[in-house]
Amino acid sequence: MAIHKKEEFTQKEQDLANFAKAISHPARIAILKVLAQKNECICGEIVEILPLAQSTVSQHLKELKNAGLIDGTIDGPRSCYCINWKAFQKFSTEFNLLFNGLKIKNGKACC
Repeated sequence: MAIHKKEEFTQKEQDLANFAKAISHPARIAILKVLAQKNECICGEIVEILPLAQSTVSQHLKELKNAGLIDGTIDGPRSCYCINWKAFQKFSTEFNLLFNGLKIKNGKACC
């Protein structure tokens, strides 16, 4: 039986891993690109742009929203989504700190 060890890691490490997981699918990156271009988007428009079914787009939007990377409102049959830029700034800063810290600890190539 596997033992859940996630709690052994810092909250910052867990947050960075969740962020990375949320953007780890190419469809989600494509959705983020569409949202960034339009600054706000109705789900139906995303479906028209991407080669994905409505249900697939909805699932990817749900994952992005659960991760806090997008905000969304539902107005009847229409759902509007936009990028949560505060979240992106936070994770951008945290990843830069992580990568720079790793580089400082071992700046020489090993292979």
